Amino acid sequence: MKSKAQRLATIQHIISTQKVSSQEELLQLMENLGFVTTQATLSRDLKFLKVAKIPHPDKGYVYELPSLSEKSSNDSSDDFPIGGVESINYSGNLVVIKTRPGFANGVASIIDTHDPYEILGTIAGDDTILLVMREGVSRGHIFDTLSTFIPGLKNKEY
Repeated sequence: MKSKAQRLATIQHIISTQKVSSQEELLQLMENLGFVTTQATLSRDLKFLKVAKIPHPDKGYVYELPSLSEKSSNDSSDDFPIGGVESINYSGNLVVIKTRPGFANGVASIIDTHDPYEILGTIAGDDTILLVMREGVSRGHIFDTLSTFIPGLKNKEY
Protein backbone atom coordinates (compact mmCIF):
# COMPACT_ATOMS: atom_id res chain seq x y z
CA MET A 1 0.00 0.00 0.00
CA LYS A 2 1.37 3.39 -0.98
CA SER A 3 1.58 6.23 1.55
CA LYS A 4 -0.41 9.46 1.56
CA ALA A 5 2.79 11.40 0.84
CA GLN A 6 3.40 9.26 -2.27
CA ARG A 7 -0.22 9.68 -3.37
CA LEU A 8 -0.11 13.47 -2.93
CA ALA A 9 3.24 13.69 -4.71
CA THR A 10 1.84 11.65 -7.60
CA ILE A 11 -1.25 13.85 -7.86
CA GLN A 12 0.96 16.94 -7.98
CA HIS A 13 3.20 15.35 -10.61
CA ILE A 14 0.26 14.31 -12.81
CA ILE A 15 -1.43 17.71 -12.60
CA SER A 16 1.81 19.57 -13.30
CA THR A 17 2.68 17.44 -16.34
CA GLN A 18 -0.71 16.65 -17.91
CA LYS A 19 -3.98 18.43 -18.68
CA VAL A 20 -6.47 16.58 -16.46
CA SER A 21 -10.09 17.69 -16.65
CA SER A 22 -11.94 15.43 -14.19
CA GLN A 23 -11.55 13.37 -11.04
CA GLU A 24 -12.47 10.27 -13.01
CA GLU A 25 -9.59 10.91 -15.42
CA LEU A 26 -7.22 11.56 -12.50
CA LEU A 27 -8.39 8.37 -10.74
CA GLN A 28 -7.63 6.37 -13.90
CA LEU A 29 -4.16 7.90 -14.22
CA MET A 30 -3.49 7.13 -10.54
CA GLU A 31 -4.68 3.56 -11.00
CA ASN A 32 -2.36 3.16 -14.00
CA LEU A 33 0.51 4.08 -11.64
CA GLY A 34 -0.51 1.49 -9.04
CA PHE A 35 -2.58 3.65 -6.68
CA VAL A 36 -5.91 2.28 -5.52
CA THR A 37 -8.02 5.06 -4.04
CA THR A 38 -11.60 6.26 -3.92
CA GLN A 39 -13.16 9.36 -5.44
CA ALA A 40 -13.83 10.70 -1.92
CA THR A 41 -10.16 10.35 -0.94
CA LEU A 42 -9.07 11.96 -4.20
CA SER A 43 -11.49 14.83 -3.60
CA ARG A 44 -10.03 15.40 -0.11
CA ASP A 45 -6.49 15.25 -1.55
CA LEU A 46 -7.34 17.85 -4.21
CA LYS A 47 -8.82 20.12 -1.54
CA PHE A 48 -5.75 19.62 0.70
CA LEU A 49 -3.43 20.49 -2.19
CA LYS A 50 -5.61 23.55 -2.99
CA VAL A 51 -5.97 22.41 -6.59
CA ALA A 52 -8.17 24.65 -8.74
CA LYS A 53 -9.79 24.29 -12.12
CA ILE A 54 -8.86 26.80 -14.78
CA PRO A 55 -10.27 27.32 -18.29
CA HIS A 56 -8.60 25.38 -21.11
CA PRO A 57 -9.35 25.99 -24.81
CA ASP A 58 -9.66 22.28 -25.73
CA LYS A 59 -10.69 20.47 -22.54
CA GLY A 60 -13.07 22.99 -20.97
CA TYR A 61 -11.47 23.15 -17.53
CA VAL A 62 -8.30 21.48 -16.23
CA TYR A 63 -6.73 21.10 -12.80
CA GLU A 64 -3.89 23.40 -11.78
CA LEU A 65 -1.74 23.56 -8.65
CA PRO A 66 -2.16 26.89 -6.86
CA SER A 67 1.54 27.71 -6.74
CA LEU A 68 1.80 27.50 -10.53
CA SER A 69 -0.83 30.21 -11.02
CA GLU A 70 0.73 32.35 -8.27
CA LYS A 71 4.16 31.97 -9.88
CA SER A 72 2.96 32.98 -13.33
CA SER A 73 1.25 36.09 -11.98
CA ASN A 74 4.22 37.08 -9.80
CA ASP A 75 7.32 35.81 -11.60
CA SER A 76 10.22 37.84 -10.22
CA SER A 77 13.26 35.96 -8.95
CA ASP A 78 14.56 39.11 -7.26
CA ASP A 79 11.61 39.37 -4.85
CA PHE A 80 12.60 39.94 -1.24
CA PRO A 81 13.35 37.65 0.53
CA ILE A 82 13.18 34.66 -1.81
CA GLY A 83 15.83 36.13 -4.07
CA GLY A 84 18.29 35.65 -1.19
CA VAL A 85 18.55 31.85 -1.49
CA GLU A 86 22.16 30.85 -2.20
CA SER A 87 22.14 27.01 -2.11
CA ILE A 88 20.19 23.91 -1.14
CA ASN A 89 21.76 20.65 0.15
CA TYR A 90 20.34 17.36 1.47
CA SER A 91 21.19 14.85 4.21
CA GLY A 92 18.70 12.07 4.80
CA ASN A 93 15.32 13.67 5.42
CA LEU A 94 16.96 17.03 6.22
CA VAL A 95 17.43 19.93 3.82
CA VAL A 96 19.85 22.79 4.47
CA ILE A 97 19.07 26.00 2.63
CA LYS A 98 21.77 28.70 2.71
CA THR A 99 20.71 32.30 2.19
CA ARG A 100 22.33 35.70 2.14
CA PRO A 101 22.82 37.07 5.67
CA GLY A 102 19.53 38.10 7.24
CA PHE A 103 17.32 36.35 4.67
CA ALA A 104 16.75 32.95 6.33
CA ASN A 105 13.78 33.97 8.51
CA GLY A 106 11.95 35.54 5.57
CA VAL A 107 12.49 32.52 3.31
CA ALA A 108 11.49 30.09 6.09
CA SER A 109 8.36 32.16 6.68
CA ILE A 110 7.43 31.85 3.00
CA ILE A 111 7.93 28.07 3.14
CA ASP A 112 5.84 27.84 6.32
CA THR A 113 3.10 30.06 4.82
CA HIS A 114 2.77 27.78 1.77
CA ASP A 115 2.61 24.83 4.19
CA PRO A 116 3.40 22.09 1.66
CA TYR A 117 2.45 18.62 2.83
CA GLU A 118 5.96 17.31 2.05
CA ILE A 119 7.61 19.54 4.65
CA LEU A 120 7.19 18.92 8.38
CA GLY A 121 8.75 22.22 9.43
CA THR A 122 11.60 24.69 9.26
CA ILE A 123 14.08 26.23 11.68
CA ALA A 124 15.81 29.43 10.60
CA GLY A 125 18.93 31.22 11.73
CA ASP A 126 20.48 34.29 10.15
CA ASP A 127 21.64 32.70 6.89
CA THR A 128 20.67 29.03 7.22
CA ILE A 129 17.35 27.14 7.19
CA LEU A 130 16.99 23.57 8.41
CA LEU A 131 14.00 21.96 6.72
CA VAL A 132 12.64 18.54 7.75
CA MET A 133 11.08 16.43 4.97
CA ARG A 134 8.16 14.10 5.60
CA GLU A 135 9.00 10.36 5.39
CA GLY A 136 8.64 8.89 1.90
CA VAL A 137 9.18 12.18 0.06
CA SER A 138 12.07 12.27 -2.40
CA ARG A 139 14.69 14.98 -2.70
CA GLY A 140 13.53 15.69 -6.23
CA HIS A 141 9.96 16.16 -5.09
CA ILE A 142 11.01 18.54 -2.29
CA PHE A 143 13.07 20.49 -4.81
CA ASP A 144 10.12 20.69 -7.24
CA THR A 145 7.82 21.78 -4.42
CA LEU A 146 10.18 24.51 -3.24
CA SER A 147 10.75 25.65 -6.84
CA THR A 148 7.05 26.44 -7.25
CA PHE A 149 7.29 29.33 -4.79
CA ILE A 150 11.04 30.05 -4.63
CA PRO A 151 12.04 30.86 -8.22
CA GLY A 152 15.60 30.42 -9.40
CA LEU A 153 16.51 27.31 -7.36
CA LYS A 154 17.62 25.26 -10.39
CA ASN A 155 21.22 26.54 -10.28
CA LYS A 156 21.51 26.35 -6.50
CA GLU A 157 21.03 22.64 -5.78
CA TYR A 158 24.09 20.64 -4.65
